[in-house]
Amino acid sequence: MITSLKSASDSDEPMVIDDTDRYSRLKLITWWEQEKIASARILVVGAGALGNEVIKNLALMGIGEINIIDFDEVQESNLSRSVLFRASHEGHAKAQIAAEMARELNPDCKINPIVGDVLTDIGLGFVADMSLIICCVDNREARLWINRMCWKTNRPWIDGGIQEINGVAKVFCPPIGACYECAMTENDYRLISLRYSCPLLRKEDIQQGKVPTAPTIASIIGGLQVQEALKLIHELPSAEGSALVFNGLANNFYQTRYPRRPNCLSHETYNEVIDLPLMSKTATAEELFLQLQGRTSNLDPNSESWQILLDRDFLISLNCRTCGIERPEEIPLSRVTAKNGVCHQCGELCRPLTTGEIGCNSNLATKTLFELGIPEYDIIKISDGRETVFVKLQNDSPDRKRSAANSGNQQPNCTVSTDAPVHHKDG
Repeated sequence: MITSLKSASDSDEPMVIDDTDRYSRLKLITWWEQEKIASARILVVGAGALGNEVIKNLALMGIGEINIIDFDEVQESNLSRSVLFRASHEGHAKAQIAAEMARELNPDCKINPIVGDVLTDIGLGFVADMSLIICCVDNREARLWINRMCWKTNRPWIDGGIQEINGVAKVFCPPIGACYECAMTENDYRLISLRYSCPLLRKEDIQQGKVPTAPTIASIIGGLQVQEALKLIHELPSAEGSALVFNGLANNFYQTRYPRRPNCLSHETYNEVIDLPLMSKTATAEELFLQLQGRTSNLDPNSESWQILLDRDFLISLNCRTCGIERPEEIPLSRVTAKNGVCHQCGELCRPLTTGEIGCNSNLATKTLFELGIPEYDIIKISDGRETVFVKLQNDSPDRKRSAANSGNQQPNCTVSTDAPVHHKDG
């Protein structure tokens, strides 16, 4: 059925309502532009209860591209709080299930699941390609990492947190205003440090308490996050640098603005990025240095002083204080568990020797960038001790890989899995 009404903004212009148009009711909102919605690219970090609500809302509105990253699997306990999960999904990757169910909600959306960890598996180039990031995680470390990624790439992000029937949504818009770290307290830093009091403990090895939540607060905070995203997409005033706090017991809602901390460590933005036709899994650090020669005048022409400044620590060796044994490792620290870090002779936990720099003449420069812990489509920081440049691994771009695959020049698989089938358990 098609009817005509007078436009709220101009009484002389008729407004056409087409009931065959999926978005007809949304278009009645005076400032709504479906074209902006359809061209938006959003990364959702976390596909739990809060992530489910965010993904659902984004899909219903017709967001053009929704990328979902989560390393966890669906459990029975998720079913009381997660609108997209069913009993038959138990044991399957949350990211893939959430993407599959969201596609059913709206086939117009391009939805890409990424089964991985935002701390190790997402490159800065991928973040830079997004319109904005929505965070639905339950720990400070991941939030701090996302905050720094967004500040480096100058991308807005919206954080969400829930507990019991209380919740908060926070909006951050680099490079102005306050960021997540500006609002961190000494206790926040202490809790992050406690999680890594042993440098060999990965997140999977740390016993984490389960946060008690109800599905109602996930709906409320997830709705707030997406509503703030809508404002950013439409360039409307948003709650930038603020927290939107809801107390479910008292039904109180208030907004508080964070002060910007001038010396905050997160306020680093990567400007003037150089694109190089390289891939993390095939290019070595040596090749990166060679390709960069002649592409920049900022660094010392004597490339022997150049070094890659890693965002993630690289493990050189494990050292046992008891036995005095040094065991070479040469792998990213994030890939080492406490079990791997035990001395083979005495069983004591070894101490790691790590580095955050890969020099031009280092023996490690012969390793691929991926072997050094640099994810696909990352932006790499290179310094000569005085000046710094930033290099994007352009051939890792999902768009570049799809184009190469379509032309018959097959490239290695991208981190983003867009069409992976999901096999359900019987039930």
